Parts: sequence; structure tokens; C-alpha cells
Amino acid sequence: MKNIVMGILFIMFLSSQVCLSQLKTEEKLAHTYSIVAWDDETGEMGVAVQSHWFSVGSVVTWAESGAGVIATQSLVNVSFGPRGLEMLRQGKSAEETLNSLIRSDEGRDYRQLAIVDKKGEVAVCTGEKCIAEAGHIKGDHFSVQANMMLNNTVWSAMSEAYQENLQFPLAERLVAVLEAAEAQGGDIRGRQSAALLVVKVKSSGKLWEDRLIDLRVEDNTHPVKELKRLLKLFRAYEHMNAGDIAIEKKDVETALREYKTAEIMFPENLEMKYWHAVSLANIGMVDQAIPIFKQVFSTDENWRILTRRLPKVDLLTVEKDDLKKIVEVE
Repeated sequence: MKNIVMGILFIMFLSSQVCLSQLKTEEKLAHTYSIVAWDDETGEMGVAVQSHWFSVGSVVTWAESGAGVIATQSLVNVSFGPRGLEMLRQGKSAEETLNSLIRSDEGRDYRQLAIVDKKGEVAVCTGEKCIAEAGHIKGDHFSVQANMMLNNTVWSAMSEAYQENLQFPLAERLVAVLEAAEAQGGDIRGRQSAALLVVKVKSSGKLWEDRLIDLRVEDNTHPVKELKRLLKLFRAYEHMNAGDIAIEKKDVETALREYKTAEIMFPENLEMKYWHAVSLANIGMVDQAIPIFKQVFSTDENWRILTRRLPKVDLLTVEKDDLKKIVEVE
């Protein structure tokens, strides 16, 4: 009898190891907090997330113009992302999509799933076996959800933060929600990665235009703080791009204002200073460009080397004498 009992116990042990192996290879332990949201005024919808898990954005966040946004988390069924977007693309509502995905999944009790469709309708669920503290709040065109949190106040603080920051662009609002979660203790394990994905509500058929913001912090001791910095840098480059467009339209005043705004946001960024100087030179303002070139070259000589190469590809269109003044500035 003793040998039989030992044999049964051994078989049970092997079975548990097989299950654990399957868990590690097929599913991700991306316990986390996130928000999905839809904003008709801006024509944008987005999802943001933070977790103590490497590269959480590659697992949890999914979005597509003309379809919707999805956050799939806890013991993640990653297939909920692409499968959910396909259903939304075919015209299913957020609720229909969520119900279909959950019904098809034997591990549904371990899942946390939130969806906002292209009409702003919201569906969210938290499985009974999600690790405490876990919960969600469904709001007006948004949902916040969290599991394995230090405190059960996280998702209520997230909801409040979203509604208190309606005056800001959607992306900044989503980051503010992540900050609110962190202020309440966040993930009980700590922090590691974060992601922000924003797309247009209506599809133009051009993915490269419809995906507005796609930022990830894969591994960082303060991922939300870093995500916020990256978003600010993204906005600075938007000003740079606006400056370039103004230059093309020969609107020098607007161009200078946009370039200056970008540089104020990130005064140590040589890239912004450099292309500002190049743009000035190309519109005949070489004397105004030279002090900027001087500052850039004095910090890193490689920019001087690059400048000599630009005329060959028509990116610096100045007279030879002016080019000499620029590349020889000390």
C-alpha cells in the first residue's frame, strides 16, 4: 500500500511540473494595471499599462484604428489581443467581443480583459482567480483594471485621475492614470516596464498615419517616469516636425517658434538644435544658424562631419562660401 501511495504522489508531482511548464511557455504572468479609453473630441483611443514584467507592451496592449483597443492581462491569454481586434474589425461590439473571447477560454477565471470599441462602448471583466488585490472600474468611454496590486485603492485612484485630467490630450491623460496607480502602491512586486499606444478612432487605411503614439519602456526601475519623459520627447519632436512643415511653406516666424519650443523642452538635445540650424541655413539665415552649429560642433565633432555630407544629398543647400563658414566655425 505504501508503494502505491508513493507512486500516486510521484505521478501527481510530475503532472504539476507539466502544468507549470505549460504555464511558462504558453502564458505570460503579466499581472499589472492598465487603462483603455476612447475620446471622441480628439478622435483618438488608446491603452496604457505598467507591470513588473519585461516588455509588458508586447503582451498586454493592442489597438487598431477602425476597430478598438484592448488590454489583456493577469495570467495573460495573448491571443485575446489579435483575435479581439479581428472581431471588432468585423463589427462586433466590445461586449460581444469580450463575451466571445471569455467563453472560448478554459482559463477564463485567471484573466483580466478590457475592451473599448470604435464607438466608445466598454466591456471589462476580472476573473475570480485573479490574484488580489484585483478589480476594475468601468467609466464613461474608459475602463481601468488592475490585479496583484499592493492595495485595493489602485483602480479607484486610476479612475479618478482619468476624470480629473480631461483637459489634457489623451496620451498625457493615460500617463497621469499610471502615475495615480503608482502613488497608491502599484504592483505588489514593484516596477519594470510600461507602454503607451494611441491610435485614431477612424481608420484612414494607412497604418503609419493611424498609429499616433507607440512608446515602450521595456526594462526600467521607474518605467512610468521614463514613459512620461518619452512622451514629452515625442511632443518636442512634434514641434520640430511642425517647424519643418512651416519651413516648406516659407513661414519662417512659425518655424522659428516651433523649433524654439522643442529646444526649450529638451535643451540638451543636439539633434533638435542641429536640424534647426540646417533649416535656418537653407532659407538664407546662415548668420543666425552659425551660432547654433558652433554649439553643436563644440559638443560633438561628428555633427561637423555630417554637415559636410549633406550638400551631396541636397539636405543643406547653401553656397560654397556659406558652407565653408559653417563647417569651419570654432
